[in-house]
Amino acid sequence: MIENEIAKTVVDICFRIHKKYGPGLFESVYEELVCYELSKAGLPYVRQQGIPLIHEEIRLEVGFRADVIVSNRVIIELKSVEVLADLHYKQVTTYLKLTKLKLGLLVNFNVPLIKDGIHRIVNNL
Repeated sequence: MIENEIAKTVVDICFRIHKKYGPGLFESVYEELVCYELSKAGLPYVRQQGIPLIHEEIRLEVGFRADVIVSNRVIIELKSVEVLADLHYKQVTTYLKLTKLKLGLLVNFNVPLIKDGIHRIVNNL
């Protein structure tokens, strides 16, 4: 499954979850629900995956933890915050660079309309 197909499925999942529960839950709850729905959709994923960082001669085993990586192709960074900051977008961009993945979805569930909370971020390798 290519990145755009994965992203479409993830967006559909986020819409359904937000329609049912709305804003205001903990990020960890949304993560659990998204992963449950990914399983139902037959998409493989990993949660809280530690990603190494290599700097010159040193290797840090965990440079960051990705909330969810779907099919080893798309990173999903989940938030439940009042307002997304520029830092959140840059965070996903950094994650994409370190993993060499092409597409990330920054999803903030703490919005009245989920369409305003979903953001595609592309790694321009």
